[in-house]
Amino acid sequence: MGKNQHVTTHPDGWQVKGEGNSKATVVTDTQQQAIDAAREIAKNQQSELLIHGKDGQIRARDSYGNDPYPPKN
Repeated sequence: MGKNQHVTTHPDGWQVKGEGNSKATVVTDTQQQAIDAAREIAKNQQSELLIHGKDGQIRARDSYGNDPYPPKN
């Protein structure tokens, strides 16, 4: 399982950053572009996608790997 991918604000727009990384993987103009890029990375790495709002709070998350809270059938 790869690193969780975080979409956060950046001085030049929005960034995708792997958990624990000091540098952004991708910097985009819009949050949606960053989300799309992060979703692809998270799918490839079978990790989590965490989308932060402008205030830094997590506003959404998606799991593409080992879901710590799988749905109950």
